[in-house]
Amino acid sequence: MTTRRMVLLGGVAAGGALIVGYALWPSHRRERENALAAGPDERFVSNWIKIANDGIVTVIVPHCDMGTGNITALTQMAAEELDADWSQMRGEQAPPDPLFANGALAEGFILSGQNIGYGQVPAFLRGLVGNSFRTIAEYKNLQITGGSSAVRFTGVYGMRVTGAAVREMLVMAASARWNVSPDACRTEKGRVFHGGKSFGYGELAAEAAAYTPSDNPVLKSPDKYTIVGRPVPRFDVPAKVNGTAQYGIDVRVPGMLYAALRIAPVFGAKLASVDSVAAEKMRGVSKVVKLDDAVVVVADRFWRAKNAVESLAPVWRKSGNEDETSARITAKRDALLKSGPVKSDVKTGAGADALAKGKLVEAQYSVPYLAHAQMEPVNATALFKDGTLEVWSGTQDGLGARAYCAEVAKLPLEKVTFHQLQMGGGFGRRLPGYFNFLRYAAQTAMAMPGLPVKLLFTREEDMQHDYYRPNVISCFRAALDGKGAPLAWVNDYTTEDDPNPEAHIVYDIPNQAIGAAKLTTSIPTGPWRSVEASWHGFFIESFVDELAHADGADPYAYRRTLLAQRPRHRAVLELAAQQAGWGTALPKGRARGIALFESFQTIVAEVAEVEVDDKGALTVHRVTAAVDAGTTVNPDGLRAQVEGGIIFGLGAVLNGAISIDKGRVMQANFPDYEMVKLADCPQIEVHLSNSDGPYGGGGEPGVPPLAPAITNAIFAATGARIRDLPVRGQDLVAAITHPPQKQTSG
Repeated sequence: MTTRRMVLLGGVAAGGALIVGYALWPSHRRERENALAAGPDERFVSNWIKIANDGIVTVIVPHCDMGTGNITALTQMAAEELDADWSQMRGEQAPPDPLFANGALAEGFILSGQNIGYGQVPAFLRGLVGNSFRTIAEYKNLQITGGSSAVRFTGVYGMRVTGAAVREMLVMAASARWNVSPDACRTEKGRVFHGGKSFGYGELAAEAAAYTPSDNPVLKSPDKYTIVGRPVPRFDVPAKVNGTAQYGIDVRVPGMLYAALRIAPVFGAKLASVDSVAAEKMRGVSKVVKLDDAVVVVADRFWRAKNAVESLAPVWRKSGNEDETSARITAKRDALLKSGPVKSDVKTGAGADALAKGKLVEAQYSVPYLAHAQMEPVNATALFKDGTLEVWSGTQDGLGARAYCAEVAKLPLEKVTFHQLQMGGGFGRRLPGYFNFLRYAAQTAMAMPGLPVKLLFTREEDMQHDYYRPNVISCFRAALDGKGAPLAWVNDYTTEDDPNPEAHIVYDIPNQAIGAAKLTTSIPTGPWRSVEASWHGFFIESFVDELAHADGADPYAYRRTLLAQRPRHRAVLELAAQQAGWGTALPKGRARGIALFESFQTIVAEVAEVEVDDKGALTVHRVTAAVDAGTTVNPDGLRAQVEGGIIFGLGAVLNGAISIDKGRVMQANFPDYEMVKLADCPQIEVHLSNSDGPYGGGGEPGVPPLAPAITNAIFAATGARIRDLPVRGQDLVAAITHPPQKQTSG
């Protein structure tokens, strides 16, 4: 059915213009694309696909690859619809240019947010909708990599459609040569066939490019897939193995200087003054640059710049945040949950009124601030010369970073060149809105015209001037009927944003009331791998476990019963339990915990096997994960992403905590913000289960179930219910002797 919402979405175009299909872009856009990103023997046939004379097909991917393998996966999705020969496929990161703004990403985010799935837009509106979102993406300079969105949005709304459209164009070119109907032709492994004759795609590319891509090409059904679902080697791995991959920190430019900085330690403080005379006389120092909230030293070596900046004694203007502490922030959040206002997000049945109808179970949970702590500290190299700015860096949005640098330098976009490089970890730290490192680099370069300057954050500056995962509190109340089944589910939690959809539950509980209490603080916060799901997964799955134990039920069986209306979730839970050996005997001191969570359209269940010895020392021996991401594009890639999410999440569960005192971050480096070491890493098994669900994300969904799986296992082993993360510092031996109260009766 065509809805008013669909029509409105189809009419959103810049300047009120109505753009029909792809009709306005082929001629002039292809010329620009060929000039920007095609070699002498290549040509763009559509926006993201170019074909060389020798038949090599290259997919231009409007994402960066920060270890997720998305360029390979997206190339697989395009190649599948193209009926390509995989040996002739290549994938490249798109240049940070508006020509390659990611309209498919905008389309996926907005349509999914409006509960409009792919395929629900009528054929006659596809062109309007697609071009409208492309226009929006160009206006917003959108090339973001984040939110586990590459496969589920760019792949579904972009690469599949583009690949299918190009296949149709190649067929039309071949049929014209043979003077036969396109319906009389077929495609296979990079060739178009008619009877005993065939042409390779490279032979047809020039003629195919003259056609207009279809807005609504015919897509393959999954049972016909020959490339999607195969564990193909990732394109990015060889360069990372042989050392030729260039990261931002690797940049070397002739005549390059180095910059170290010191940012105001208290959030919101500004630079009042600094005596730079002595530092400017130090060996190798070129200049001390005074910025609004930082001081930068530029020298011929980074070590010299670092030593010089550390010798300075800047005076900072007070921000009013000098008395802020973690304890005060937590107290504010706690008071807000008690006194409100709490914004209602979900209410079903009788809501909180149903609590009076059964046995009351209550619990409160919390998580601390967390840093991203990616292995490569943020950095950027910049050159300001003759009214132009050139920047080299690794970010999660090349086009957005270019636009941001133009804004900082007050230059038009065409006066800024941005070189998007590999990054040694992102996890949300390098997304738009969190580009403080680019601002400092651009401002420093503008103070040193004609000289390239590489600005590096030390680990201390990176950790103390991050954009942190928020600290959050969540309060639960539930009522159990006479058989132990939950009648009511009431959850109020704190947030720094609007109510979080991640707080919604998949379990069949008739009466629900979920609400959010908003509180912002002086601490800069931002997305952290799996974002809101990272804390709601811990909160929800811990409380479900408490309900199971309050009923005296097996936690796996209890969940399974509550998932009768959710066959996909139930199947994933069953797979994880089966593969983990749920219910089988374990050595003394060991126990298992289980958790299930859906995020980014992917369902993940995890079983953690832990051991707590007589001294209270915790060891996580094994994590078994089951994953339903709809259709798996690259099984090896998805397994690797889930494994990475588990390891990333493990550090937060065991050790992760950023603490605030006197308005500043107290942790400075890995000795006081400990990472997971090889010796800490458990055995990890990832089992994949394809389904008829939508394509899901891979980079983030492995994180949310891990914390509750581990803490639920700790409870099973010791009787200690961990309600506040991290586990470090909590006395598991004392908890065994004096376990916390698990429930109250009402």
